[in-house]
Amino acid sequence: MSLFTLKSGEQLYYEDTGHGEETVVMLHGWTSSHEVFAPAVQEISRHARCITYDHRGHGGSKSANGGHPTMETLAGDLRELIEGLSLRSITLLGWSMGAGVVLNYVRLYGCGGLKRIILCDMTPKQLNDGEWKLGLYQGKYTRENMEQDAGKDFYTLYKEFAIGAIPKLGKIPGFLLKKPLTEKLSACDESVLRSLGASMKAQDNRPVVSEITVPVTYFYADPGSLFSPALAEWYAQHVKTAFRPVCFPKSTHMLVSDHPEKFAEEVIAALRD
Repeated sequence: MSLFTLKSGEQLYYEDTGHGEETVVMLHGWTSSHEVFAPAVQEISRHARCITYDHRGHGGSKSANGGHPTMETLAGDLRELIEGLSLRSITLLGWSMGAGVVLNYVRLYGCGGLKRIILCDMTPKQLNDGEWKLGLYQGKYTRENMEQDAGKDFYTLYKEFAIGAIPKLGKIPGFLLKKPLTEKLSACDESVLRSLGASMKAQDNRPVVSEITVPVTYFYADPGSLFSPALAEWYAQHVKTAFRPVCFPKSTHMLVSDHPEKFAEEVIAALRD
């Protein structure tokens, strides 16, 4: 385990495993941590250097909770980490919110120093409207829903999100589900989660996708849960570089942990392209 000190003085927990000419920086999702990648890293690290870390307010970086961080803040953290660890030949792999961080990184800093990008089951625009139906909850989440959510307590919001990501949780009685979900939330700073959640919903990163100048691989779940499999076709139409979609059949948004062996295999395949 290691701690990386940001310019602000706050510290991010990270792990540096494996070796080789290739470096894969893996970015987790909202309310998750670097641990979601652990099973896959065991295999990927045989082929490349793997950097996994916890975003501010999450897991081992829970105490990095100053201010009201945004997606741009997380992109800046990533930039500091890349420069501070002198990383080269970089593949940025972002799952869920982590993919949003990758798109913000490209928007703010470009693709210099990157070899490729792997985006995992994430929309470039969460709010659905009259002309966009590929956002959160497979096209069903609108600005009106976001405004309604503003009046809900945070546990209820997280429970709805968790069931959206893993639909089978909806079959568990609420009194049994509360303990594991509460424990999951306790590993994060609520104020940071709220701030980042609002920031994600406010963004429209569709224009950024066409600005990517390195090859892109897109991992998506089928039938999916939070996001539609149809996003793969949208990315195929808007990425201007080499593009490869990878389907994870019989998977939810949690494709990283639903199919860790396939996840590792496909990351390694992307490194060989």
